[in-house]
Amino acid sequence: AMNIVATAIARPVTVAMATFAVALFGGLSLDRLGLNLLPELAYPTLTVRTDFEGAAPAEVEEQITRRLEERVGVINGLRRMHSISAAERSDVVLEFAWGTDMTNAAVEVREKLDLVRLPLEVERPSILRLNPNLDPIVRAAVVLRERQAGAETAQLQELRRFAEDVVKKRLDPVLGVAAVLVSGGFEDEIAVDVDQERLAQLGMSVQSLGQRLQAANINLSGGRLTARGEEFLVRTVNEFESVADIAETIVFQDQGRVLRLKDVATVYESHKERDSVMRVDGSEAIEIAMYKEGDANTVAVAAAIHERMEEIAADLPTNYELVTIYDQAEFISAAIDEVRYAAILGGLFAVIVLYLFLKDVRSTLIVTATIPVSVLATFVLMDAFDITLNIMSLGGIALAVGMLMDNAIVVLENIARHRNDPLTTLTDAARRGTGEMGGAVLASTMTTIAVFLPLAFVEGIAGQLFRDQALTVTFALLASLGLAFTLIPMLSAIARGAGATNDATDDVPAVRWWRRGLGVPFRLAIRGAVAGWRLATRALALLAGPAEWAFDQVYDRVFAGYDVLLRSALRFRALTLSVAFAALGGAAALVPNLPVELIPPLSQGEFRVDIELEPGTRLELTDAVLAEAQQTLLTFPGVATTYSVAGTGGRLDASATRGGEQIGELSVVLAPDATPSDEARVMSLTRDRLESVPAVQFTVERPQLFTFATPLEIEIAGNDLRALEMVAERLVAAMSASPSFSDVESSIRPGYPELQIEFDQERTAATGLFVPDVANRVVRKIRGDVPTKFTWRDKRVDIRVRLDETERNSKADVENLLVDAGNRQIRLGALAEVSLAGGPADIQRIGQNRVAVGSAHVDHGDLALGGEEALGLLAAIPHPSNVSSRIS
Repeated sequence: AMNIVATAIARPVTVAMATFAVALFGGLSLDRLGLNLLPELAYPTLTVRTDFEGAAPAEVEEQITRRLEERVGVINGLRRMHSISAAERSDVVLEFAWGTDMTNAAVEVREKLDLVRLPLEVERPSILRLNPNLDPIVRAAVVLRERQAGAETAQLQELRRFAEDVVKKRLDPVLGVAAVLVSGGFEDEIAVDVDQERLAQLGMSVQSLGQRLQAANINLSGGRLTARGEEFLVRTVNEFESVADIAETIVFQDQGRVLRLKDVATVYESHKERDSVMRVDGSEAIEIAMYKEGDANTVAVAAAIHERMEEIAADLPTNYELVTIYDQAEFISAAIDEVRYAAILGGLFAVIVLYLFLKDVRSTLIVTATIPVSVLATFVLMDAFDITLNIMSLGGIALAVGMLMDNAIVVLENIARHRNDPLTTLTDAARRGTGEMGGAVLASTMTTIAVFLPLAFVEGIAGQLFRDQALTVTFALLASLGLAFTLIPMLSAIARGAGATNDATDDVPAVRWWRRGLGVPFRLAIRGAVAGWRLATRALALLAGPAEWAFDQVYDRVFAGYDVLLRSALRFRALTLSVAFAALGGAAALVPNLPVELIPPLSQGEFRVDIELEPGTRLELTDAVLAEAQQTLLTFPGVATTYSVAGTGGRLDASATRGGEQIGELSVVLAPDATPSDEARVMSLTRDRLESVPAVQFTVERPQLFTFATPLEIEIAGNDLRALEMVAERLVAAMSASPSFSDVESSIRPGYPELQIEFDQERTAATGLFVPDVANRVVRKIRGDVPTKFTWRDKRVDIRVRLDETERNSKADVENLLVDAGNRQIRLGALAEVSLAGGPADIQRIGQNRVAVGSAHVDHGDLALGGEEALGLLAAIPHPSNVSSRIS
C-alpha cells in the first residue's frame, strides 16, 4: 500500500489522467448498459404446452399428457414433473436443478417430443420458458371511433385485418422488437356449413367432403419442358381464387349427374369462433402486444416503437384510432429515476452531514470527489459483467453511496492529524496518513464485501434477483478502496498549494517536448482547476457558516443530553441491560407476525381485477360483466383508462388450471397525478362494486413481479378421481375449521358441463360400425374439420367444414346426428346414450401419478408445525389404501 500511495503522490498528473480515463470509460459504459426493470431471470423450468381443440380433461390426459410424460420423464437433470390436463390444453411442467443449461435442456426436450405419436388433430407441442422480462413491453390497441348499428362484426373483422396487414407489418421491423402478436376481434375463416340430410342422401361424410376440397385446392410443379429452343416450367394451377370457386367445387358425380359443394352446403366468408374479447374503456378493440429481443434496452425499444406508432397514427383511416394501453418503459423509467434521485439525494445529505462534522470545506470536497468517480468505475465493471441498469443494480449503487465515504473519511482524518504537525510536510502527511490506515481500510472494505458478495452465488430466484445488487456494491467498494489509496492522498498533498515534481524524466526528450509544447494547455487547465477549487471552497465556506453555527448549537445540546444518559446507564447497569434484553425479546416476538415477501406489490398507478364466473359460462356473458364494470369504473374520480380481456384465448401466460371463457381480466389505469391513497380508494370502490354482482369470484390486486406457490401444499395421490376428490374435500373442511390455516383450497374443482356420448357396443356392432369410426364422424360434424386453406388477401385462411349451426346447437341435435351405416342412415340416439354430466376442471399429475393438491397459508406457528398438523388431520380422514399423501 505504501508504494501505491507514494507513487500516487509523486505522480499527480498520472493519477489525474487515470481518474479522468476511468470517468470517461464509465460514461461510455453507462451509455452501453441496458435498461430493464429487473435483472435477467432464468427459471430452470420448461413447460410443454399442447392444444387439443374440443377435448375434455380426461381425453387430454389419456391421449396427450400420459404419452408426453413417458418420453420427457427420463431427461437428465429433471428434478420434478408436474402436469395439468385441462379442457383443450395439456401443460407438462418440467423443473430442473438450478444451474442446469436450459438451452441444452430445451433441445433434449424437443428431441423427446419429436418421438411422441399424438392424434393428427392435435397441434405440435410448444416449449415455453417463463420469465418476467419476456412479458410484452408495449401493449397497444386499434379502436373504432364510430360504430355502425348491425355491422359491428364486419367492422371488427376489417379492423383485425388492418391490424394484421398494416400495423403488425410496420411494427415488426423496429430495431429490438422480437415479435408482434395480434389478438381480439374476428379472425377470417371460410365456413362450409353442411346440410347433413343432403349429404346423407349422397352417402358422403364430412370427412370425405373435406377430402374432395383438399384434392381440388392444389397447385403442383410438373418440372421443365423444352420446346423449340425455349424452356418452360410446367405447373398445374388449380387453387381456389375466390369463395365462389370453393362453392363451385364438384363433390359428387354419378352417371352424368354432377353436384357441387353449393348444392350440399352453404359457403361464405366467416370468422373463427372467438376465445377472447378485448375492450378499451368499454369499446371492443384489437390488441397488439410487442415483445423485445432478449438483450435489447427496454426503454430504447419502447421509444422506437412509439416513434413508429406515431407514423402509423398519421396514416390511419379516419374511423380508426391507435392508443397505447400499457408501456413497461414508463414504469421502468419512473422506478429507475426514483432510485437515481434517492441515490443523489442520499449522497448530497451525506456530504452535508460530513461537512458539519469535519468543518472543513477542502476535506469535504476531497471526500465528495470520490463518489462520482467510484460510481463511474462501477459502470465500467457492470458493463464487463453484463449487468443492466435495473432497480436492483441501481439500488446497490444507492446503498453503496453512503459506504463509499467511509474509506475516504478514515484516510483523510489520519492525514489531517499528521498535517497538524508543523514538522511534517503536506506530502509526508498524505503518505504517512494513508499508509498507517491502509490495513484498517482494506480490512474494513473486505469485511463489507464479505457480507454482500456471497449473495451473488445464492441459488434460486433470490440469488438471481440479488446478484446484481451484490456485485454493484462490491464494485463500488473496490473502486472506493482504490481511490482511498490514490486520489485522496494526491488531492490532500496539493489541496493547499503543494506541488509535486518529477525530475526523473526531465532529461527524456519526449517528456521535455511534451512539457514545453503540448503540456502548456494542460498546465493551464490544471491551474484553472486549482483556482476553481480554491474559489469553490471559499464560496462554500461562506455559505456554510450559518448552517455550521446552528449545527454546533444543536450538537452541543444533544451531546450534553447524551452525557447524562451515558452516566445513568453506567450507574444503573442492571436496569440498562434489562431494558436492552426486553427490547430484544419484544422485537424477536414480533418477527413471526411480520409478512414475508420477496418483492412487495408495486404501486404504479395501476391495478388489476381478475374475475371468474361459473364453469361453462359463455364468452359473451364474461365480456358483458367486464364491459359493465368498465363503464362503472370510468365514473370513479381518478380513473384514466380501463382495458379488459374476456377469456384466456391462446395467451402464452395463460394457466391451464385457470383458463377458459369464464375467466376475465380488467386493468385499471389511474390519472398521472393519482396518489397511492387515490389508488387504494379506487381499489376499495371496485371491490364494493363487484361484490354486488352475483356468481362472480374476483380478486383486486396491484401488479406483482412474481407469483409463488402457496406456502403449504399437501399432495394426495391415487388413481381414482372420485376418491381423491372425497379425501381432498374432507381435508379442506378440517383445515378450514382449524385456526392455524387460512385460504384453504383444493385443486379439484368442477369443470365444464359435458355432453357425454356413451355408445352401446352391441347395437353399434349390429349395424356393421365400429365405435371409433362413429366417434370420429360425430367429432367432425360438431367441431368441424379444416381439410385445406385458402389464399385470400395475401394470407392463408382456414376452410372449416362442419354441420350448420342449427343442426348442432342442443342435446336433441346431437341425438339426431346421422351416421352412415352403408346403405342406410342411423340416428346417433339409436346407437348411444347422450347425457349431461359434470367433469373435473382439470386433472393434475405429479411424478406420473394423479394427485389432488390441498393448499393453505399458515397463520400461527411455523411452516413445519403447520405441515405436521395438516398431516394429522389427513390421517384422521378414512381413505382407500391406494391413496397416499405427503407435504410437497
